[in-house]
Amino acid sequence: MNVEEPVRPLPDSAWYKSSYSSGEGGQCIEVATSPGTVHVRDSKAKTGPVLAFAPGNWTTFVGFVAQG
Repeated sequence: MNVEEPVRPLPDSAWYKSSYSSGEGGQCIEVATSPGTVHVRDSKAKTGPVLAFAPGNWTTFVGFVAQG
């Protein structure tokens, strides 16, 4: 059985937006790390859902995206 534990909100100072992101809004994500987890959220919906990835899975995803 999988049990979901409540996630404590991360402070705004924990989130980082890509340096490729422009200040014009657009389609951006923000990333925050905590021990054992990489969190991802929509930069336009900061109170919306947050995805959580194991660090190895995040590294694999980023490597795949970087290949184009």
